Amino acid sequence: MKLDLVGLAAAMFLATYPSRALPLLSGHFEQLSPRVLEYLRLVAPAVLAALAAKSTFVTDAQGPGSLHVGIEWVAVPLCVVLVVWRRNLFVGLLAAVLLVAGARAIGLA
Repeated sequence: MKLDLVGLAAAMFLATYPSRALPLLSGHFEQLSPRVLEYLRLVAPAVLAALAAKSTFVTDAQGPGSLHVGIEWVAVPLCVVLVVWRRNLFVGLLAAVLLVAGARAIGLA
């Protein structure tokens, strides 16, 4: 397991979580403009899409990028289906992460 991206994950957490949590903690969440509310609603799916794109499109030093088909192609639709069905982003993300982690742990990915 590589640990070189742990710092990046921490930086992403620091960049996205406070922007979503602070309005909730302020107690004036309902007074925010519709544009800010839409931004807060779309931050997490945008991060998920960026992570999926990073895992799907691979570039190497010798040539142009290539398309990688792996367990991520199963995990992302699983997440989307669960989010639509349960109306809960956390459940979808947790299922997708557990699927990928499990597949990598047993050597399928």
